[in-house]
Amino acid sequence: MSTEMKRRIFLKRSFAAGAVGVAAATGLLAPQQVLAAWNKAAFEAKELSGALDALMGSSAMAESADITVKAPDIAENGAVVPVTIDAGMDGVESIAVVASNNPVPLVAHFIMGPGATGFVSTRIKMGKTGDVIGVVKAGGKLYSAKKEVKVTIGGCGG
Repeated sequence: MSTEMKRRIFLKRSFAAGAVGVAAATGLLAPQQVLAAWNKAAFEAKELSGALDALMGSSAMAESADITVKAPDIAENGAVVPVTIDAGMDGVESIAVVASNNPVPLVAHFIMGPGATGFVSTRIKMGKTGDVIGVVKAGGKLYSAKKEVKVTIGGCGG
């Protein structure tokens, strides 16, 4: 790589770092606002109903055929279980991922922006065999679907 190319890469990265610094200094990039959304009570609740009440204001949900939960039938390692939730409905506000038999059942919560597709894909930890539940908030109501996953080696200290 020539000296000129190294110089160009250095300048591009310096300008990018400077732009991020200016954005942070002017308040355009405020990480404390992102962290303020953390719902400690929901993510520390030991029961599903308590977690949903703290997170979404209610735990009353109806099962829906419009929601698909994809996960392996058997997870050889509970520390890394791939999960995909696809909500084929309009007006999806948020999607929560729950592992019913985990010590703390609420695993993840995704807030969807206006016009976003109700689709999330992630990897979760499961302590033992149980249901993976996708809870979708759409139109102010909660809907759910679940899939049982058998765990052979636990990922939550098991």
